[in-house]
Amino acid sequence: MHLHWLKPLLGRPGPFVTVHLDASPAQVAGESGPVDRWRSVRRELERDGVPAALLDEIADRVAQPDGRRDPHGRVLVADADGVVVDRVLLAAPAASRGVYGPVPALSPAVRATDESVCLLLVAVDRTGADLRWVAADDGEDHGPASETVDGGHDDVHKQREGGPGRRGQTRAEDSWQRNAEAVAAAVDQRVRDRHPDLVVLTGDVRAVALVHDALGQQVRDLVVEVPGGGRGDGIHEDVFASRVAEAVDEARARRRATHVERYREARGRDEGAVTGLDDVVEVLRRGQVDELLVASRVLDGALTERTLFVGPSPLHIAAARSDLADIGVQDDEVRELPTDVALLRAVVGQDAGVTFVDDDVEVVDGVGAVLRWADGSTPSESVPTQSADNRRLRSVG
Repeated sequence: MHLHWLKPLLGRPGPFVTVHLDASPAQVAGESGPVDRWRSVRRELERDGVPAALLDEIADRVAQPDGRRDPHGRVLVADADGVVVDRVLLAAPAASRGVYGPVPALSPAVRATDESVCLLLVAVDRTGADLRWVAADDGEDHGPASETVDGGHDDVHKQREGGPGRRGQTRAEDSWQRNAEAVAAAVDQRVRDRHPDLVVLTGDVRAVALVHDALGQQVRDLVVEVPGGGRGDGIHEDVFASRVAEAVDEARARRRATHVERYREARGRDEGAVTGLDDVVEVLRRGQVDELLVASRVLDGALTERTLFVGPSPLHIAAARSDLADIGVQDDEVRELPTDVALLRAVVGQDAGVTFVDDDVEVVDGVGAVLRWADGSTPSESVPTQSADNRRLRSVG
C-alpha cells in the first residue's frame, strides 16, 4: 500500500491541523451529517488555538459533498498556508476528531488506507459495457468515476437456424466478439492508466466470457468474475453488493499475504529483509525499503511513545542525533519526531509501501522491511555489521 497522497506534506513546517471526520451522509431525517460532526470538532480546535481563517477553509471543504452515499471517512491536513491534504477514506473513524500539533496525526488515516481496495467494476452485455470505479481513493484526479463503452456493432441478435438465418447467427456472433474486444481494449487501457487492485467482471454470461478471453494478461491477473450484476434492470443490488464485498475482502487478504510471504522468504534466506527498529531505521536511511511491515498492535502504542531524530530530507532518520551528524546533518536542522511519523515520512520519501500485519508475523519491535536491494553492509542477523547488533541478535535462537 503506497502513500503517494502524503507527498505534499514533505518539507512543510508545522504546526498542522489534522481532522479525521466521519463523512458518512445522514441516513434519516434529524440525524447528524458531516457538517454537524465538523462543528463539534471545530469547537475543540478553537479551544486549542487554531486560527479562525484556517478553520473556515476546512469548513468550506467539508461542506462540499464528496459524492459518496455509503459510510466513509475523510482526513484533512492543513498548515498555516491552508489545506494540504483532503482525502476520502473507505472506512469512517470510530469518532470524529481534530488534532493541532507540530506534526500531522496520520496513523489512523494510513491504517484506513491499508484497508482500501481500488476497484474497477465492469458490467457487460453483448453491445458494450459500463465501467465504474469504486473506492478509488488515491487522492488523484484520473478522470471520470464511470463511463460507457459502446462496442459499435449492433447486429447482436441471432436468427433461427437454417438458410439465411445461419448467416444472421454468424453476423451476431461476430458482433459479440468485436464488441467484447472493444470493451477489453478499453479496460486494458484504464488499468494501465489507474492501476486498480481488482477488476470485477459481471453481466451477460456469454459476454463476460468473451471479454475475459480478450483481456491482456496484466488485467486477467486482476480479474474476478462475480455473477449477479449487469447493465439492465432486474439486478438484485444487495445480493450483488455482498458478492463484490467478498471479492474485495479476498483481494485485500491476497495483497497482504503477498507482502508477508516476500518478507518471510527473504528472512528465510537471510537476504532482502530486516526486522527490529534499529535495522529498519538503518535501511530506511539508505533508501533500501520496498515495503515496510508494521504490527497493528504497536501503531497506537509503542511506536507513538518512542521518538526518532530526523533532518531536512525524509531519508535523514536515525535513532540517535549523532548518527545524523555523521552523515553531515547540522545540529540546528535536527528534529525529534514520534517514531510512527518519522517512519512514515521516510517511507513516503523513498516511494515505499506500508503493510499492517497481525501477531502471527514475526517483526521485532513491531516493524520489519522488505528491501529493494542489499549489499554487504546491509544489516543482517547472521553477519553483525551495525552498532545495534547485540540488541538485534537477541531474537536469533
